Amino acid sequence: MKEKFILPDDWIAKVSRLSVATSSKLRGQHKGSHRSARFGASLDFSDFREYFPGDDVRQVDWNVYARTEKFYIKRFLDEQEMRVHILLDSTKSMGEPNKWLFARQIVASLGLMVLNRDDRLSFSFLQEGEKKPMFRRKGATNRKAFLQIVSEIEEASFKGRFTIEGFKELPKDSTVLFIVTDGLEPIEEWEQFFKRLPRFAGDIRCIQIVTKEELNPTYAGDLRLIDAETMKDTNVSMSTKVIEEYKRTMELHQLQFERIANRFGIRKIQLVVEDGLQNAIFQNLIRARMVQ
Repeated sequence: MKEKFILPDDWIAKVSRLSVATSSKLRGQHKGSHRSARFGASLDFSDFREYFPGDDVRQVDWNVYARTEKFYIKRFLDEQEMRVHILLDSTKSMGEPNKWLFARQIVASLGLMVLNRDDRLSFSFLQEGEKKPMFRRKGATNRKAFLQIVSEIEEASFKGRFTIEGFKELPKDSTVLFIVTDGLEPIEEWEQFFKRLPRFAGDIRCIQIVTKEELNPTYAGDLRLIDAETMKDTNVSMSTKVIEEYKRTMELHQLQFERIANRFGIRKIQLVVEDGLQNAIFQNLIRARMVQ
């Protein structure tokens, strides 16, 4: 029986043309597909230098010695892996079905780009009860396993605070760190969260997932609203005045969220669910130079 993944069938081929873009210093000693500034033992020749005692004699170029009667060794460009971690916000505010599907599709697409390039991918999300181990693998052979893990996260049901609990799910050796969230927790908490993130990676990106309804609500009449995080309810008459006040509050939150991210050197982009996956990946993320 064919596995059912959250991405369209043709999407793997589409995103295989893309990769995660970064100018951050690469970490790790394992072979990857990215040129390092140092020299090592890849097959890409760089230049010669004189032999010094202790150098590997296997690198001596005997053809050069025959011409010059001096010992020279070949230098090769080293290649290092990029280590990318993706942290997915799985608190209840992410639980609106279309938003939750879209967020996981973004995570899955980014993960495929990393694995296709033979870089190391790690992935985590906040979990209730017994926790599954963090996904941490490299290479295209692990694409199916990764897709299965992301596809099987059925609900965004974590009851705690993402900005408080998220640190427990982060490795400390990433080149690039993606935070996928709706960013709806209090600004004061985001400030403390962003302040601590640079210790985990040199290149941090926050992808904020929102719906048009969250940005511009169309509700009308008397409603009973329930906070997805706290489950507290309140009765509201959705008058024009109430909606305008909500919009001002949301706009202020978005402005402060952007400013805090910029202050701590975090690249932030907002993706709207209704704009679609194709637009998000092949226009917004490319334009923001998060992928290439």
